[in-house]
Amino acid sequence: MSNLRRWLIALGAAAWSLTVAAAGATGASATAQAPSLPPTAPVIVDGRAIFSVSGGPSYPAERRAREIVERIDAIANDPTFDPVQLKVEPDKSGEGTSIFAGTQRLLVVLDNDAQAEGASRELVAEVYAIKIKEAVLAHRVERTPGFLLRSALYTAIATAVLVVFVWASRWLMRRALAATESRFQRKLEGLETRSFGMLDAEHIWSVIERAIRGIWWLVLLAASVAYVDFAFEAFPWTRHAARWLLGLVLDPLRILGSSFYESIPNLVFLAILVAIVRYLLQALRIFFVSIARGAIRPAGFEPEWAMTTYSLVRVGVIALSVVVAYPYIPGSGSEAFKGISVFVGVLFSLGASSIVSNTLAGYSLIYRKAFKLGDRVLVGTHLGDIVDIRQQVTILRTSKNETVVLPNTAILNSEIVNYSEMARKKRLILHSTVTIGYDTPWRQVEAMLLEAAGRTTGLLKDPAPFVLKTALDDFYVKYEINVYCDDASRMARLYSELHEHIVDAFNEHGVQIMSPHFIAQPDQAVLVPKDKWFEAPARRPAGNQDEASKG
Repeated sequence: MSNLRRWLIALGAAAWSLTVAAAGATGASATAQAPSLPPTAPVIVDGRAIFSVSGGPSYPAERRAREIVERIDAIANDPTFDPVQLKVEPDKSGEGTSIFAGTQRLLVVLDNDAQAEGASRELVAEVYAIKIKEAVLAHRVERTPGFLLRSALYTAIATAVLVVFVWASRWLMRRALAATESRFQRKLEGLETRSFGMLDAEHIWSVIERAIRGIWWLVLLAASVAYVDFAFEAFPWTRHAARWLLGLVLDPLRILGSSFYESIPNLVFLAILVAIVRYLLQALRIFFVSIARGAIRPAGFEPEWAMTTYSLVRVGVIALSVVVAYPYIPGSGSEAFKGISVFVGVLFSLGASSIVSNTLAGYSLIYRKAFKLGDRVLVGTHLGDIVDIRQQVTILRTSKNETVVLPNTAILNSEIVNYSEMARKKRLILHSTVTIGYDTPWRQVEAMLLEAAGRTTGLLKDPAPFVLKTALDDFYVKYEINVYCDDASRMARLYSELHEHIVDAFNEHGVQIMSPHFIAQPDQAVLVPKDKWFEAPARRPAGNQDEASKG
């Protein structure tokens, strides 16, 4: 007992001396930069690191520590050796302080060892000798039958506790699942009803159940790791494995925690930057929405450009903020992060060329004012109304209710005829051609065409319709009736009604409409008498009975 008390007093004195020396070293480092410390390796005996030693290029620290451990194990396994025989003696060369076990030298404490500990070489040697004595005594005690029996008993108790814990936690987990299901099942069903089936109660419950089971597995994993660490720590032969296993679990958590702590200033900067960018985008959106609604009217800026310009400005602000934030993103300087960035850039450059070209084409079409929503346009062979203008495509709906999705690049490279643009200005001209023989006066034909135009509802009276004689062919004259309208969406119906009235007018006046080609002049004009206009299955409109009897 007296020896143990003496060792404890010596250990306390050594610790106090090391503390004073470390404080002195800290004070000195405030005025002068401390030199770089040599690499060290721990001396591990029975899974416990008792101290560390330094090394050099020709004699690495790991090799030196391994040889010291072999010598300590040798004296610990020698029952004839008394730890009291450990002594500290300075080398004759003055370059180190040796620790002897009897006549065998265990190690030499060098100046680098003392520098790493931040104390004098003699004091470090005394502390190392005390720790070697403790390690030798612990080595012998931990291999006695009584110690091993107690360790086995504690391990058996820990095993029983683990089994009971697993069973009890599994029972509690099932009870928690049942209680949670009975409490929230009706609420989840009500939520599904209120969301009109958009939320699936069964799917939500599956997520909750998996979360509860995941928490149980995490707790079970933590308990298992704690049990294995306790069981391995109880025996000297497996203590090193216990330290390795605990390090395997805790080192990643320690690294994550340290990385998170070091990244706190950067994360605060990123949070402030995100808040500033968010409020800036909100202010820009309010500004451009006001332009789109007409509340703000910048000179030379069309309201239709407002939301498109906002999208461009938004992309620019976000891109600039990403450039500013990139150096502050945790891990942005690592090689893995750089490799992922290069990989994403290559993928984007290879696969996004069409996306970028379509997007730029879409913006070009908007700023050129080629068309807008609701316009009736002819793009290539597609005639229809613009129903949606997107960044990548423009959607067209034909008069047959067919949806045509056109890439913006295809539209930009095609001819575009916008009928609605001139219709809004009441300058859209509808025209149709008839061919009449030379035996019919052109003035009569012109009058009949103008009469048919006047009967057509939906055409404009001002500007007035007009007739052009576009060709004098071999067998007929080609006449073109031109009429104005202000509703491009009714083009098909107006053409149909105009053609109806043209046929009726020519039949009424006994003038034959020539086909594009014929072999010989017929003896009688090819006409439809007025009393034959409503032959079955056609039905005569109400109010036309008297006119038919007159005919």
